[in-house]
Amino acid sequence: MLIEDNDGDARLVRELLAEDPDRTFAVETVGRLAEGLDRLEDAPFGAVLLDLHLPDAVGLDTLAQVHTRAAHVPIIVLTGLDDESMGVEAVQHGAQDYLAKSDLTPEVLARSLRYAIGRHRTLQQLRMMSTIDELTGLNNRRGFMALAQQQVRMADRTDQRLLVVFADLDGLKQVNDTWGHDEGDRALIDAADLVSLTFRESDTIGRLGGDEFVVLLTGCTRSRADALVQRLQRNLEVRNTEPGRRFQLSISVGVAEYDPAHPCALGELLCRADAAMYAQKRLRSAQRRLAV
Repeated sequence: MLIEDNDGDARLVRELLAEDPDRTFAVETVGRLAEGLDRLEDAPFGAVLLDLHLPDAVGLDTLAQVHTRAAHVPIIVLTGLDDESMGVEAVQHGAQDYLAKSDLTPEVLARSLRYAIGRHRTLQQLRMMSTIDELTGLNNRRGFMALAQQQVRMADRTDQRLLVVFADLDGLKQVNDTWGHDEGDRALIDAADLVSLTFRESDTIGRLGGDEFVVLLTGCTRSRADALVQRLQRNLEVRNTEPGRRFQLSISVGVAEYDPAHPCALGELLCRADAAMYAQKRLRSAQRRLAV
């Protein structure tokens, strides 16, 4: 996508890319930032060529708006003769590259686009590796905490309650000791799958480490959260009836609520949910002893 309000500059960019011998790039041009942002939400684009001086946005704020709304798309800033310092700042603020319009050639423009797309894809993969739990495919602690912090800030602004569900896979050490760590890993994958199956796509799910999983629920009442916890246990019971299982899965769960009228740190909220989970674990253990 080319976001450029100068018809002559826009025509130049299209003509230069048309001269690319590989014919790699199809160009869609819009003249206002608002229109570009709408199109970025509606259709997949491989890159954005962005002029920083538009009728509805000027300077680095233009870049910030595109970067916020379409962080998955690499951005190359197009600058005028007197804007090179702005181009350098743009790269420091998230653009993949900047190009002076006076220096554009078919080779320079096409090469910059290819490099920007490749670099951005590599960065996305590295970010994914740093925030995704390799075993289960869920957010790891870092990824979950970053996403959850955003939800807490949003809850504070909108006066919306949040709920945290803390889940612990019972008896993982015994599984590891009895059946080996490969079976322990399979138990963790099973638990992650059950949690993902139970909760909504809009919920933020993570594996905090070891046998601990956590879910942050937005737009959800406490009664609905309790119903989801019951659904998790039902899904667990169904999974345990599958043939060929060496052991039965068991998950203990605790729930805590975030009230923006009485805010607390995310770490404290997790501790409350963790404490509720351990209370359930102790109760179930006591019930098993009485049943013997």
